[in-house]
Amino acid sequence: MRISPLHFKAAFLVLALCVLTCAQTRRPPQQNPPTAAPTPLRQSPPDPNKFAVIINGASGEAAYATLFNEWTTNLKKALTTRFGFSSDHIKLLSEKPEGDSLRATAEEVKRTFTVLKTDLTPDNVLFLFLIGHGTFDGKESKFNLVGPDLSAVEYNALLTALPTKRIVVFDMSSASGEFIKSLSAKGRIVITATRSGQEQNLSRFAGFFVTALNADDADADQDGHISVLEAFSYANRLTAEYYTRGGRLATEHALIEDNGDGVGREKAENGEGLLARATYLDSLNYEEAAASVATAKLLRDRARLEGEIEQLIARKREMSETEYEGALERLFIELAKVNRSIKQAGS
Repeated sequence: MRISPLHFKAAFLVLALCVLTCAQTRRPPQQNPPTAAPTPLRQSPPDPNKFAVIINGASGEAAYATLFNEWTTNLKKALTTRFGFSSDHIKLLSEKPEGDSLRATAEEVKRTFTVLKTDLTPDNVLFLFLIGHGTFDGKESKFNLVGPDLSAVEYNALLTALPTKRIVVFDMSSASGEFIKSLSAKGRIVITATRSGQEQNLSRFAGFFVTALNADDADADQDGHISVLEAFSYANRLTAEYYTRGGRLATEHALIEDNGDGVGREKAENGEGLLARATYLDSLNYEEAAASVATAKLLRDRARLEGEIEQLIARKREMSETEYEGALERLFIELAKVNRSIKQAGS
């Protein structure tokens, strides 16, 4: 087997980062995946730049409804208590809404995105979470709502109309793999619970994703923050272990796509996962560092580097392989140094 220089580069990059940052038809659920209790942490102040939309879709059965509601509740709690999402920046749509949540219908989804067109700015980051069932008829992929469903193409239109292009989509439903082809775009991260529309059994990825959000060891590089890639990788591992431990045939294989090529992969490889590695679920904001000029500068440096990485990935086809790999390596090493400094400043 011929091993390309790209593989050597990838191996070197992972090593460098470590050194710098460390010194199933649907069946009723048989049991809920384990959900780790939140580890006590200092609550981050609300970050005005982060927004989230959580859609808990049509369950179909009481057992599914209970499971989806548990995952949704724990997800929202983690976002507000661990990751600095302001409660008024989280829009929740569910099958049976309570409090200020909305009914998960196509009409309400569209209305929510209409409001976001006004609320969001180009500098904001939007996280979209879909929890429930999905379908694929061989031509069109949909996420199940109360009443008429919306297709992947329709969700893409809603996302494209927003002023921000910094969007992270977690479609954690069954048959969600087909969403990648429609939602893939430059600067956008798309994660699905399955690798195709044919994996139509109940997906448990959402439960393990919530576990990842509440687990300190999900921070693989120990830089003090959990990136989108780290959360994905952690949840992916726990999902695989669930099937292996129970002697079951795995009926879901999560994918990630963040380089705009429309092809999802089960792990970070061949240029996939770079943007997700530089995008954080939890991150200090400028207000949090107001008392420290040095830390505030580090945060600005990190934001600059994240932007440069995103721009570099978008220009990959315009560069030679050697030039691209060299530039990417330099940026990630510099980003690792900045993250380490931020962690040291906050300790």
